[in-house]
Amino acid sequence: MKITETGNSLTELISQYKINEEKVNSGPEKQASDNVVLEEKVTLSSAARDIRQAEKAIEKLPDVREEKVRELQNQIEKGQYDVNGEKIAAKIISDSILDVVA
Repeated sequence: MKITETGNSLTELISQYKINEEKVNSGPEKQASDNVVLEEKVTLSSAARDIRQAEKAIEKLPDVREEKVRELQNQIEKGQYDVNGEKIAAKIISDSILDVVA
């Protein structure tokens, strides 16, 4: 099976957003000669806000679907877990075709 690296623009945008956020939050405050604090204003596009909101929602999801794991464990213990070889073969073939086309 061929694994190809693809540029994930969503991940890149999130990474860049975090880097910029750290720079803004950690930078020293600049003052003008008359001791007035200059303010920097960052305006995020609606797409950036949507990406950030989606990232927060994804972080709340569990890494493992425990109910599915329990269900499969029960089936295996009872001897009821049936592996469909044809489905597995079809999936392997379709994935390999996608790798060749990509």
